[in-house]
Amino acid sequence: MKVEEIGQAILESWTADEVQTALDAENIILIDVRTPQEYMFEHVEGALLLPLAFFSTKALPGQSEKRIVFMCGSGVRSEKVSRMAIDAGIARVAHLEGGFAAWKGSNKPYIGTNMATGAPHKID
Repeated sequence: MKVEEIGQAILESWTADEVQTALDAENIILIDVRTPQEYMFEHVEGALLLPLAFFSTKALPGQSEKRIVFMCGSGVRSEKVSRMAIDAGIARVAHLEGGFAAWKGSNKPYIGTNMATGAPHKID
């Protein structure tokens, strides 16, 4: 995990392995900031969708019990949203470094689209 201090706040960049471990332990809320189309095509199972275009820190859950970790396709949009959250007063936030590409590159399971039927299916 990489840690960057921004004033009084902390921005963490997590690896796919760290996100997977935290998801399995139910310690985080994973928020996908990609478009609805990207999310529908493939996403991490259990990730919530809050597209960057509609992002508002008012829509975020509190972090009293679970940490918020943002993700996108490559890590660019999730880092941008993380910085927006810090600017809005959230003291500690994290994002998946490398985004969904890093997730898939680490051979993590996800929900994809069966190209023959268009139906979602789990890819291990």
